[in-house]
Amino acid sequence: MASVSITVDGVRYDDDVAPRTLLVHHLRNALGKVGTVVGCDTSNCGACTVLLDGVSVKSCSVLAVQADGSEVTTIEGLAAPDGTLHPVQQAFHERHALQCGFCTPGMILSAVDLLRENPDPSEVEIREGIEGNLCRCTGYQNIVSAVKDAATAMRAGVAS
Repeated sequence: MASVSITVDGVRYDDDVAPRTLLVHHLRNALGKVGTVVGCDTSNCGACTVLLDGVSVKSCSVLAVQADGSEVTTIEGLAAPDGTLHPVQQAFHERHALQCGFCTPGMILSAVDLLRENPDPSEVEIREGIEGNLCRCTGYQNIVSAVKDAATAMRAGVAS
C-alpha cells in the first residue's frame, strides 16, 4: 500500500491505496465521487475526465499515487458551494447539451479546461478541444453551442 494525500473538490483526503489503483476507481470507490464515470477503462471515451491541478485528464489513465499532493476537481466539485452552477454546467443545461448524460461530466470538465486555455474558441477549436470525449447520443452540436455560450458568459464575468 502507498499513502496518498489528494485534495478532491476542496477536501483533503489521506488514504492508503494499492500502487496500481487507478484514480477513477479511487475517486468512485473510496471517496464516493460517482459522477466520475467509468466508461471504457481504456482512455478512449473521456467519460472519466477530471481536472488534475486544473488540467483535464482521463482519470482511468492516471494512478491514484500519481495524484499524490494534487488537487482534483470532479463534476461534483465544479458548482459553487451554494449550488450555483459553473457557467459551463449552466450552458449545458440551457442548451440541452445532453441526452443520456453519460458523457456529460467528462465533456463539461474538458470544456472547462479548454476555456481556461482559450477563452474565445471558434467552433473548430471547441470540436478539437472536446475530441477526446465520445458522445453517442447528441451529435455534438448542442455541446458545441453550450461551450460557445459558456465562453461568452465567462468573458462577461459570470461567476464561476
